[in-house]
Amino acid sequence: MSRTVTVVLVDAAGRPLGALPPFEVPDPWWQQVASVVDGARRRHGVDVAVLRLLGADRPHPPGGHVRYLAQLLGPPAGHGAPERDLGRQGARERDPAGHGAREREPAGVPLEPAAVDLAPHPLRQPWAEAGGPARSVAWATDELRRLGRPVTAVAQQRTWNLSAIWRLDTPHGPAWLKQLPTFAHHEPTVLTWLVGGPVVLAVGGEGRVLVEDVRGEDRYGAGEVERAGIAVAHHAVQMRAVGAVDRLVGNGVPDLRGARLAEWVRARLAGHDVSVAAGLLDGLDERLRRVRDCGLPDTLVHGDLHPGNVRGDGTRPVVIDWADAFVGHPGFDILRLTEDLAPSAAARLVEAWADRWRAAAPGGDPRRALDLLRPVAPLRLAAVYAMFLAGIEPSEHPYHVHDVPAALAQAAAEARR
Repeated sequence: MSRTVTVVLVDAAGRPLGALPPFEVPDPWWQQVASVVDGARRRHGVDVAVLRLLGADRPHPPGGHVRYLAQLLGPPAGHGAPERDLGRQGARERDPAGHGAREREPAGVPLEPAAVDLAPHPLRQPWAEAGGPARSVAWATDELRRLGRPVTAVAQQRTWNLSAIWRLDTPHGPAWLKQLPTFAHHEPTVLTWLVGGPVVLAVGGEGRVLVEDVRGEDRYGAGEVERAGIAVAHHAVQMRAVGAVDRLVGNGVPDLRGARLAEWVRARLAGHDVSVAAGLLDGLDERLRRVRDCGLPDTLVHGDLHPGNVRGDGTRPVVIDWADAFVGHPGFDILRLTEDLAPSAAARLVEAWADRWRAAAPGGDPRRALDLLRPVAPLRLAAVYAMFLAGIEPSEHPYHVHDVPAALAQAAAEARR
């Protein structure tokens, strides 16, 4: 599956210029914009920074015809910008190494008329505005220069309501710039606390964090044996975190221990149709009390521990993307890690997980806790998606609007089993 994209351009001041002719990119996922930037350069000879999603011809990703807003980093030939206006039209750009500005040559691409609403929105992310990517990259470039790592190239990788990501190449290997929305600002706190996780190089304003490259590949499609190794390594992290939960919460990691989780879920689902899971919600406090009675300690929870959030090079798995992390029950992570495995494989990993927690918490009943949490896990996810929707502008709702009812339906189905 691929997608067709239309890139609507604005200049450095956010003024509309027109749209590039549509072109196809090979990957279907709307938030992945490296291929969009590359396609604009190869097909039309222009450098752009993708700012945000404008709309699509289908209600949710992946694929289809997708429209983006992007800042032009050099005006196309034929647009008619007089020579004296080149600076205002974005013809000068700070080079990747931060050595000042350079002239951008016109590309000779006729732009098509494009109607686009450029009105400001209170929920727009800093990286989704003209000039936002440049400010973030300039910060990261300066930080790396102070570390003796001059930047030789910058490549935008992703932009959507949950993050913006760039790769910055240096003579000492790449670094990664990630910018996060307010509800995920605790991720640098978690990364700084971790031992053996992504190395934090710098933390800046507006949700910016600069991290060392983690070698290997994202482990999408990992099988049972590899997931068993991930579970063992993650158990060691959670055991260490048991004694650090108060410090983590004090530093901003969300506290979803016990009854706080029920309060948090209900607050975020307020205004959504929760009728399909009404019974589960009504009994949530009592269910979580029974979970606590099973005797497992609260700890650091990744919140989205699927193999795609693990990188590896054949030596050791490194868990990445801690933006959904919270302090709470450790059972949530093993449920996420096993949810798409064959039932027999999932059962073996769950039993091994339970054995580890029986040894760590003598007298506890991890299997009973997990059975009680099975419908709570998708219910929590529904609340997470509702939180995303509450924090983003309407044009980006297609990323998550269908996730809330789907997760609620899954929670209700699990509760009936």
